[in-house]
Amino acid sequence: MAESEKPFVRIRRDVLRLVSGIPEGRFTTYGSIAAHLAVNPRIVARSLATLEESESSVIPWFRVVAAEGRLSQGMEADLREEQRQRLTQEGLVINQRGFIVDPDRHFFSVGRSRVIRPVVE
Repeated sequence: MAESEKPFVRIRRDVLRLVSGIPEGRFTTYGSIAAHLAVNPRIVARSLATLEESESSVIPWFRVVAAEGRLSQGMEADLREEQRQRLTQEGLVINQRGFIVDPDRHFFSVGRSRVIRPVVE
């Protein structure tokens, strides 16, 4: 593995771990995960967009949405429809514009942002 790939591999692993912990009937945003990991939300989106079929069948990728609790407009239409259906099956209501209704009730916080400070002696 090239040196430049190592950080993305680590971040991707962390993204998948966090997404795997989102409970049924809840959602979070790319930005929330990104803030927790101190990365750009696009890296979170890329991590989920590159899931292999075996991963996407066990990782609840559909529980991660865009800012303001909206289905991602950048996602392919068939995947966005699958996301809508799966979230609806879990009890979330999504309006015609793709926003989750009553998002505060269903939002899942992945935790506080990690701040890593070097040890100073």
